[in-house]
Amino acid sequence: MKPSIKPTNNEHLLADNDFIISKTDVKGRLTYVNRIFMNIAGYRESELLGVQHNVIRHPDMPRGAFRFLWNTLKQGDEFFAFVKNLCANGDYYWVFANVTPDLDKNGKVKGYYSVRRKASKQAVEIISAIYKDMLAIEKKVGLKSGPDESVAHLIRLLAEQKTTYQDFVLDLYHNN
Repeated sequence: MKPSIKPTNNEHLLADNDFIISKTDVKGRLTYVNRIFMNIAGYRESELLGVQHNVIRHPDMPRGAFRFLWNTLKQGDEFFAFVKNLCANGDYYWVFANVTPDLDKNGKVKGYYSVRRKASKQAVEIISAIYKDMLAIEKKVGLKSGPDESVAHLIRLLAEQKTTYQDFVLDLYHNN
């Protein structure tokens, strides 16, 4: 069970050459974490292995963002996203994440790899506003249908901009 961590307003910035790497099983339990992950998040390896990856989920992240992630992964596709993570001491850090299915020799998903790198300040400003709206929808609608409603909001925004989710986040990453 995830301990209650009170978020602070202190941000940890990743260096340009920092790569946070983790691996999970199909249920999202951590099976591998690299040293950069442990150092930035403030956990020892023994505190992370076997634990749900959402141990670092920041409350500013809408549940819909993760619903969208899991729906994408279940289709066998890789997923890109900007994510605000929570450190063990309550501080936070932003990343640009790439999550891919890990397949066995028969092509069956046996887990997931995630590689995260530094997110630009400009991209974070843009995505934070969207996440804030998604969170407001989730709070208004409630836990049962809130995540789906916030994903629907995101899809509507993208349709208005005549873009796909993947094109949108990759453009944010490469151009900001």
